[in-house]
Amino acid sequence: MSAIEQNLKQVLANLPAGVRLVAVSKFHPVEMLREAYDAGQRIFGENHVQELQQKVGLMPKDVEWHFIGHLQTNKVKYIAPYISMIHAVDTLKLLREIDRQAARCGRVIDVLLELHIAEEETKYGFSPDACRELLASGEWRELKHVRIRGLMMMASFVDDQEQIRSEMQIAANLFNELKQQYFADEPSFSERSWGMSHDYPIAVETGATLVRVGTTIFGEREYA
Repeated sequence: MSAIEQNLKQVLANLPAGVRLVAVSKFHPVEMLREAYDAGQRIFGENHVQELQQKVGLMPKDVEWHFIGHLQTNKVKYIAPYISMIHAVDTLKLLREIDRQAARCGRVIDVLLELHIAEEETKYGFSPDACRELLASGEWRELKHVRIRGLMMMASFVDDQEQIRSEMQIAANLFNELKQQYFADEPSFSERSWGMSHDYPIAVETGATLVRVGTTIFGEREYA
């Protein structure tokens, strides 16, 4: 059994039913993705449009591609034909553009709203209040080619597990609030994407349904 297959099995053994693994494959060569694929992994996460484009052409057609990084509006058109889910929607403008490009492709694209909860400086993501405002404004209801499936967040990159747990819990509580207020009749609003290699066990404890794990499976990245 290869190291990748062994790592993959170990991560999957730690995930309860109902939690799906997004294998974060950015900066890793296609050969490594194929090893994970041959071991049964089907969901892969990328965050560079150009790299994703290349890999899509080289991987089997039943791969479910998730875009997990910051997405510029002018790049949406390149991935709209095939992307399964976009994790990091951080503006209404981006949501509109995804809707527009999905309409051109005759598709409905699943998206997650990205929250900015971590204390670290980051340019991306809605604060919990901004997320509430976006949904309260109601414009998203007019967008027929995007489907808001849930929330995504990144906890602070720290050793303090209580801080990580507390940030993830804020996201989980907000998910429950928004579900009740806006999506009570939408079974599809069900995804909570948080947890990476260093903190996915805590993510599972705080209700994550998608964990984004790369280094633990593939090892350290090879930066081009």
